[in-house]
Amino acid sequence: METTKTLSDITISKAIIESFTAKLIEYLKTDVAIVGAGPAGLTAGYYLAKAGVKVALFERKLSIGGGMWGGGIMFNEIVVQECGKNILEDFGVKVTPYEDHYYTADSINTVSTICSKATSAGLKVFNLLEVEDLMMKSGVVKGLVINWSAVSMAKLHVDPISIEADFIIDSTGHPCEISRLLEQKSKVKLDTESGNVMGEKSMWADVGEKSMHDNTREIFPNVYVAGMASNAVFGSPRMGPIFGGMLISGKRVAELIIERMK
Repeated sequence: METTKTLSDITISKAIIESFTAKLIEYLKTDVAIVGAGPAGLTAGYYLAKAGVKVALFERKLSIGGGMWGGGIMFNEIVVQECGKNILEDFGVKVTPYEDHYYTADSINTVSTICSKATSAGLKVFNLLEVEDLMMKSGVVKGLVINWSAVSMAKLHVDPISIEADFIIDSTGHPCEISRLLEQKSKVKLDTESGNVMGEKSMWADVGEKSMHDNTREIFPNVYVAGMASNAVFGSPRMGPIFGGMLISGKRVAELIIERMK
Protein backbone atom coordinates (compact mmCIF):
# COMPACT_ATOMS: atom_id res chain seq x y z
CA MET A 1 0.00 0.00 0.00
CA GLU A 2 1.33 3.41 -0.95
CA THR A 3 0.77 6.50 1.11
CA THR A 4 2.10 10.01 0.73
CA LYS A 5 1.98 10.82 4.41
CA THR A 6 3.18 9.08 7.54
CA LEU A 7 0.32 7.75 9.67
CA SER A 8 0.18 8.93 13.28
CA ASP A 9 -1.02 6.43 15.88
CA ILE A 10 -1.92 9.30 18.20
CA THR A 11 -3.96 11.09 15.54
CA ILE A 12 -5.92 7.89 14.90
CA SER A 13 -6.64 7.52 18.62
CA LYS A 14 -7.54 11.19 18.98
CA ALA A 15 -9.96 10.99 16.04
CA ILE A 16 -11.81 8.08 17.66
CA ILE A 17 -11.96 9.67 21.11
CA GLU A 18 -13.06 13.11 19.94
CA SER A 19 -15.61 11.83 17.42
CA PHE A 20 -17.25 9.39 19.83
CA THR A 21 -17.26 11.90 22.67
CA ALA A 22 -18.97 14.49 20.49
CA LYS A 23 -21.61 11.95 19.47
CA LEU A 24 -22.28 10.85 23.04
CA ILE A 25 -22.53 14.41 24.32
CA GLU A 26 -25.00 15.25 21.56
CA TYR A 27 -27.25 12.38 22.69
CA LEU A 28 -27.08 12.95 26.44
CA LYS A 29 -30.47 14.53 25.80
CA THR A 30 -32.70 12.90 23.20
CA ASP A 31 -36.36 12.66 22.26
CA VAL A 32 -36.49 8.87 22.42
CA ALA A 33 -34.12 6.37 24.00
CA ILE A 34 -34.45 2.75 22.87
CA VAL A 35 -32.93 -0.02 24.96
CA GLY A 36 -32.11 -3.20 23.07
CA ALA A 37 -30.97 -3.42 19.44
CA GLY A 38 -32.95 -6.44 18.34
CA PRO A 39 -35.25 -6.32 15.30
CA ALA A 40 -38.01 -4.43 17.14
CA GLY A 41 -35.65 -1.79 18.53
CA LEU A 42 -33.88 -1.27 15.22
CA THR A 43 -37.18 -1.04 13.33
CA ALA A 44 -38.56 1.45 15.83
CA GLY A 45 -35.37 3.49 15.51
CA TYR A 46 -35.65 3.54 11.75
CA TYR A 47 -39.23 4.81 11.62
CA LEU A 48 -38.64 7.36 14.38
CA ALA A 49 -35.49 8.73 12.76
CA LYS A 50 -37.19 8.77 9.36
CA ALA A 51 -39.90 10.97 10.90
CA GLY A 52 -37.27 13.45 12.11
CA VAL A 53 -37.25 12.33 15.75
CA LYS A 54 -33.97 12.51 17.65
CA VAL A 55 -33.47 8.92 18.76
CA ALA A 56 -30.65 6.91 20.32
CA LEU A 57 -30.44 3.16 20.79
CA PHE A 58 -28.40 1.51 23.55
CA GLU A 59 -27.22 -2.10 23.22
CA ARG A 60 -25.15 -3.95 25.83
CA LYS A 61 -23.60 -6.39 23.35
CA LEU A 62 -20.92 -5.77 20.74
CA SER A 63 -23.24 -6.73 17.89
CA ILE A 64 -26.77 -5.59 17.12
CA GLY A 65 -29.68 -7.62 15.77
CA GLY A 66 -30.61 -9.70 18.80
CA GLY A 67 -31.59 -13.27 17.95
CA MET A 68 -32.25 -12.50 14.31
CA TRP A 69 -28.61 -13.14 13.32
CA GLY A 70 -28.93 -16.82 14.18
CA GLY A 71 -32.29 -17.52 12.55
CA GLY A 72 -33.38 -20.85 14.04
CA ILE A 73 -30.78 -23.12 15.69
CA MET A 74 -28.02 -21.21 13.87
CA PHE A 75 -29.58 -21.75 10.43
CA ASN A 76 -29.30 -18.14 9.30
CA GLU A 77 -32.70 -17.93 7.64
CA ILE A 78 -35.75 -16.26 9.16
CA VAL A 79 -39.46 -16.64 8.49
CA VAL A 80 -41.97 -13.81 8.23
CA GLN A 81 -45.63 -13.68 7.34
CA GLU A 82 -47.33 -11.18 5.01
CA CYS A 83 -47.18 -8.24 7.44
CA GLY A 84 -43.49 -8.81 8.10
CA LYS A 85 -42.77 -9.23 4.40
CA ASN A 86 -44.17 -5.75 3.71
CA ILE A 87 -41.84 -4.15 6.26
CA LEU A 88 -38.79 -6.06 5.02
CA GLU A 89 -39.58 -4.87 1.49
CA ASP A 90 -39.84 -1.33 2.88
CA PHE A 91 -36.22 -1.77 4.00
CA GLY A 92 -35.23 -3.29 0.66
CA VAL A 93 -34.62 -6.80 2.03
CA LYS A 94 -35.14 -9.63 -0.44
CA VAL A 95 -37.85 -12.05 0.66
CA THR A 96 -38.60 -15.43 -0.89
CA PRO A 97 -42.08 -17.05 -0.94
CA TYR A 98 -42.20 -20.43 0.78
CA GLU A 99 -45.83 -21.51 1.17
CA ASP A 100 -49.07 -19.54 1.45
CA HIS A 101 -48.46 -16.56 3.77
CA TYR A 102 -44.91 -17.69 4.63
CA TYR A 103 -41.74 -16.01 3.40
CA THR A 104 -38.06 -16.52 4.16
CA ALA A 105 -35.16 -14.09 4.22
CA ASP A 106 -31.43 -14.35 4.80
CA SER A 107 -30.91 -13.25 8.40
CA ILE A 108 -27.48 -11.71 7.79
CA ASN A 109 -28.75 -9.60 4.92
CA THR A 110 -31.84 -8.66 6.93
CA VAL A 111 -30.02 -7.43 10.04
CA SER A 112 -27.27 -5.61 8.16
CA THR A 113 -29.79 -3.93 5.85
CA ILE A 114 -32.08 -2.79 8.66
CA CYS A 115 -29.12 -1.45 10.64
CA SER A 116 -27.74 0.37 7.61
CA LYS A 117 -31.10 1.93 6.71
CA ALA A 118 -31.81 2.91 10.32
CA THR A 119 -28.45 4.57 10.96
CA SER A 120 -28.55 6.27 7.56
CA ALA A 121 -31.97 7.67 8.51
CA GLY A 122 -30.45 9.22 11.63
CA LEU A 123 -30.65 6.59 14.37
CA LYS A 124 -27.61 6.70 16.66
CA VAL A 125 -26.59 3.30 17.99
CA PHE A 126 -24.40 3.05 21.09
CA ASN A 127 -23.24 -0.52 21.60
CA LEU A 128 -21.38 -1.98 24.60
CA LEU A 129 -23.46 0.25 26.89
CA GLU A 130 -26.08 -1.11 29.25
CA VAL A 131 -28.82 0.44 31.33
CA GLU A 132 -28.35 -0.17 35.03
CA ASP A 133 -31.04 2.18 36.34
CA LEU A 134 -33.65 4.76 35.39
CA MET A 135 -33.75 8.44 36.21
CA MET A 136 -36.91 8.91 38.30
CA LYS A 137 -37.94 12.38 39.46
CA SER A 138 -41.15 12.85 41.46
CA GLY A 139 -42.46 9.55 40.14
CA VAL A 140 -41.77 10.42 36.51
CA VAL A 141 -39.24 8.59 34.31
CA LYS A 142 -36.85 11.19 32.94
CA GLY A 143 -34.20 9.03 31.30
CA LEU A 144 -31.67 6.23 31.58
CA VAL A 145 -28.63 5.56 33.73
CA ILE A 146 -25.95 3.87 31.63
CA ASN A 147 -22.57 2.26 32.09
CA TRP A 148 -20.15 0.24 29.99
CA SER A 149 -21.09 -3.42 29.68
CA ALA A 150 -17.49 -4.31 30.52
CA VAL A 151 -17.86 -2.55 33.88
CA SER A 152 -20.80 -4.79 34.75
CA MET A 153 -19.08 -7.92 33.46
CA ALA A 154 -15.94 -7.20 35.51
CA LYS A 155 -18.04 -6.24 38.57
CA LEU A 156 -16.18 -2.98 38.93
CA HIS A 157 -17.43 -0.24 41.23
CA VAL A 158 -17.60 2.51 38.61
CA ASP A 159 -20.33 5.13 38.67
CA PRO A 160 -22.57 5.55 35.60
CA ILE A 161 -23.77 8.58 33.64
CA SER A 162 -27.28 9.71 32.71
CA ILE A 163 -29.21 10.06 29.47
CA GLU A 164 -32.25 12.36 29.44
CA ALA A 165 -35.14 11.25 27.22
CA ASP A 166 -38.78 12.23 26.75
CA PHE A 167 -39.78 8.66 25.84
CA ILE A 168 -38.19 5.28 26.51
CA ILE A 169 -38.74 2.02 24.60
CA ASP A 170 -38.01 -1.28 26.31
CA SER A 171 -37.04 -3.66 23.51
CA THR A 172 -34.69 -5.78 25.61
CA GLY A 173 -36.33 -9.05 24.53
CA HIS A 174 -37.16 -11.90 26.90
CA PRO A 175 -35.68 -10.26 30.05
CA CYS A 176 -37.73 -7.01 29.57
CA GLU A 177 -35.10 -5.31 31.70
CA ILE A 178 -36.47 -1.76 31.74
CA SER A 179 -39.91 -2.97 32.77
CA ARG A 180 -38.36 -5.02 35.57
CA LEU A 181 -36.38 -2.00 36.76
CA LEU A 182 -39.63 -0.07 37.00
CA GLU A 183 -41.30 -2.88 38.89
CA GLN A 184 -38.50 -3.91 41.23
CA LYS A 185 -36.48 -0.77 41.90
CA SER A 186 -38.94 2.07 41.33
CA LYS A 187 -41.76 0.03 42.92
CA VAL A 188 -44.40 1.31 40.51
CA LYS A 189 -47.46 -0.40 39.07
CA LEU A 190 -47.29 -1.24 35.39
CA ASP A 191 -50.28 -1.04 33.08
CA THR A 192 -50.79 -4.80 33.03
CA GLU A 193 -53.55 -6.98 34.44
CA SER A 194 -51.51 -7.69 37.58
CA GLY A 195 -49.62 -4.40 37.75
CA ASN A 196 -46.40 -6.38 37.39
CA VAL A 197 -44.33 -8.08 34.71
CA MET A 198 -46.44 -11.15 33.99
CA GLY A 199 -43.71 -13.24 32.34
CA GLU A 200 -43.65 -14.88 28.94
CA LYS A 201 -45.39 -18.18 28.33
CA SER A 202 -44.08 -21.18 26.41
CA MET A 203 -43.79 -21.30 22.61
CA TRP A 204 -46.97 -20.78 20.58
CA ALA A 205 -46.09 -18.93 17.41
CA ASP A 206 -49.62 -18.13 16.28
CA VAL A 207 -50.79 -16.59 19.57
CA GLY A 208 -47.43 -15.00 20.28
CA GLU A 209 -47.34 -13.21 16.93
CA LYS A 210 -50.95 -12.05 17.15
CA SER A 211 -50.57 -10.85 20.76
CA MET A 212 -47.53 -8.71 20.10
CA HIS A 213 -49.37 -5.97 18.21
CA ASP A 214 -51.72 -5.23 21.14
CA ASN A 215 -48.96 -5.71 23.73
CA THR A 216 -46.86 -3.01 22.08
CA ARG A 217 -47.92 0.00 24.11
CA GLU A 218 -47.27 2.32 27.02
CA ILE A 219 -46.83 0.48 30.33
CA PHE A 220 -45.95 3.50 32.47
CA PRO A 221 -46.07 7.20 31.59
CA ASN A 222 -43.65 7.74 28.66
CA VAL A 223 -42.30 4.17 28.82
CA TYR A 224 -43.26 1.75 26.03
CA VAL A 225 -42.57 -1.93 25.41
CA ALA A 226 -41.90 -3.47 22.01
CA GLY A 227 -40.87 -6.81 20.55
CA MET A 228 -40.48 -9.85 22.76
CA ALA A 229 -40.29 -7.58 25.81
CA SER A 230 -43.94 -6.67 25.25
CA ASN A 231 -45.05 -10.31 25.26
CA ALA A 232 -42.97 -10.98 28.36
CA VAL A 233 -44.51 -8.02 30.18
CA PHE A 234 -48.08 -8.97 29.30
CA GLY A 235 -47.75 -12.73 29.76
CA SER A 236 -48.06 -13.86 26.14
CA PRO A 237 -46.24 -16.81 24.50
CA ARG A 238 -42.89 -16.64 22.79
CA MET A 239 -42.88 -17.36 19.07
CA GLY A 240 -39.44 -18.57 18.04
CA PRO A 241 -37.73 -17.78 14.72
CA ILE A 242 -40.64 -15.99 13.05
CA PHE A 243 -40.01 -12.26 13.03
CA GLY A 244 -43.00 -10.53 11.46
CA GLY A 245 -44.42 -9.61 14.85
CA MET A 246 -41.10 -8.08 15.94
CA LEU A 247 -41.01 -5.86 12.87
CA ILE A 248 -44.66 -4.84 13.21
CA SER A 249 -44.10 -4.09 16.90
CA GLY A 250 -41.12 -1.85 16.13
CA LYS A 251 -43.10 0.10 13.57
CA ARG A 252 -46.16 0.34 15.83
CA VAL A 253 -44.26 1.72 18.84
CA ALA A 254 -42.66 4.34 16.59
CA GLU A 255 -46.09 5.36 15.31
CA LEU A 256 -47.49 5.58 18.85
CA ILE A 257 -44.70 7.87 20.00
CA ILE A 258 -44.80 10.02 16.86
CA GLU A 259 -48.53 10.53 17.46
CA ARG A 260 -47.85 11.50 21.08
CA MET A 261 -45.21 13.99 20.02
CA LYS A 262 -47.71 15.77 17.78
